[in-house]
Parts: sequence; C-alpha cells; structure tokens
Amino acid sequence: MKKSVAMMLLAAAGLMPLSAGAEVSELNIPLGAGGFGFLPLHIMKEHKLIEKYAEKAGEKVTINWANIGGPSVMIDALLSGSADFISAGPPSFLLLWDRTKGTADVKGVAAISSMPMYLNARAPHLKSLDDLKEGDKIAVTSVKSSIPSIIMQMYAVEKYGKDQAFRFDPYTVSMKHGDAAAALISGGGSIAAHYASSPLAQREMKTKGIRTIQNTDDVMGGSATFTMVSTTTRFHDKNPKIYGAFVDALQEAQNMIKTDQKEAARILIASMGGSGSMDEMIAILDDPSVKYTTKPENVMKYAKFMHEIKSIKNQPKSLEELFFPGPAISSGN
Repeated sequence: MKKSVAMMLLAAAGLMPLSAGAEVSELNIPLGAGGFGFLPLHIMKEHKLIEKYAEKAGEKVTINWANIGGPSVMIDALLSGSADFISAGPPSFLLLWDRTKGTADVKGVAAISSMPMYLNARAPHLKSLDDLKEGDKIAVTSVKSSIPSIIMQMYAVEKYGKDQAFRFDPYTVSMKHGDAAAALISGGGSIAAHYASSPLAQREMKTKGIRTIQNTDDVMGGSATFTMVSTTTRFHDKNPKIYGAFVDALQEAQNMIKTDQKEAARILIASMGGSGSMDEMIAILDDPSVKYTTKPENVMKYAKFMHEIKSIKNQPKSLEELFFPGPAISSGN
C-alpha cells in the first residue's frame, strides 16, 4: 500500500508517469508512392502483419494506412507527428537525416527493396546523357533530391569532374511517374526521356522507338537500395515492442514475396488500381535485380557522394550513424 501511494505521489509530481512503459496503441503509416518499391507495405497491410507481431509482443495496435506518397509530404507528416514510419529513397532519407541531426534525429529502420531505375529515351539523338541538347527534358520525380537526380550527378562527376556535378540538372523536370510515362509513350510534348521505375519502365521499353540509355545499378556499380523506411529516435526509444513488430512484419512481407509471387502480384495489382497483368508482375518479380531485403545496399555510397557535393552537411562515418541497430541491417553498406 505504501509503495503504491509513493508511486502515485511521484507521478503527481511529474517524476514518474503512471503509464510508464506504455507504448502507442495506434500507428499512422503512409503507403508511399506505390509500385514495386512499396509492395511489402501493402502486404503488411493486407495480411495485418504488424498487428500479428505486436500481439505476440503483448501489445495491441491499430494501423492507419494513409494513401499518400512523395518524399516532401511524408517528411512533413513524420516531423509533425502525424506519421510514425515513412518510406522513401536513400537520397530523400539522407537529406532528412542531415536536417534532423541533433533535433528529431530521424534514422533508418531498414531497407525495403533494391532494384534499378531505367533512363528510357525516345529522342533519336539520345544515346547517352552526353547527347542532351537544348530543349531536351528528362522527367524525374524530384529535381535535385530524387534517386535519378543523384545518379546523374554521380555520372557527371565521374565523367566531367567534381565541378560539373550539376551538369545535367537543368535538363530535369519534376513529374509524377504516371504522367511522365504517358508523355514519353505518346511522344507528345517536350519529354525526351524519363527515369522510370517498375513496372512503368518495362512498359515504356515495349514501345517502339523507346530504349534504355542508362540504369542506376550501372552507375552505382552494383545493387542499391531503392526504398527504405525511417522513423524518429523518440518513437524508436519509446516504443521498442511496436518498433520490433514493424521490423518483423516487414521481413515476413519480404519473405512472402519470395515464396508466393502469385499472391504478391495480386496485392500489387490491387494496390495499383487493377493496372497490369499477373504475368507482367511475376516476370518483374523474377528479375534477379529486383530484391526485397532489409539489408541496406550502397546507402553509404549515396551519403559519401552527397556530402562531397555539399547536398548534406554531415558525413556519416558508418552505417550505424544512419540506422537504428539490429539484425535487420547487419552486413549492409
């Protein structure tokens, strides 16, 4: 009795909360921009995997899956507290990590997928980036901060020197993938090329006159993380069981893609509003360059380059500075 009274007095004094140890009972998670890179999130939603692992850990949680995508919208949601986990490509994550270092301290939870993006061109004179001329426009999701933008900057530095890092930036325009693909396939307008992700990249390649002149894996020198998930240090520290449930759910979703491609393709098609055929989706899932793994790949290479060209102020010395510790990221780079 005396112990209980003492605890209540401490809580009243603000020295110890009555609900010490309580974790969130509701999660807000945006589903991202869609397509293959975000497929594990849709599988987690469909099969209620986070709820399953939270229950195993003795927690009950409700998930609010929001149909929002695009790095800027999701970053605002995370920093305002209206989202708990967000997903994006490594460049967007690194900008957020750099921006919040010493404040919200956003870090990576795990990788979601690794897969190349393809620079598909229609203009006859474009055999490589070096052939760009005045009036040519390359559609990317975000100028300067998207994966394609950083990849083209890497290519420019490698070929022309560090002072030419932004050589190709003036040729880029921000467009949604769907709009860019429609413009390239139709041949109308000023879009000469589109840096596309699956499955739009493959659909573009089937169009007469469109061919791939570069892909991200070639420039990166190997497989690289395409999408990854992050959260704030505060959320990670206050909700260890829910955080662990999320990681376990992500890993199960990734394993389900490998073991049941038909179910993965079904969920993917439904997430894209019924667009695409089962055969088309499975063929892409069968591509060895398309991988679903929590292990970060070449994220440190992005970080080193972005620091060198002053896109980020802070240079991480190890992967552990960028990601929360755990077996999910072991052996990553």
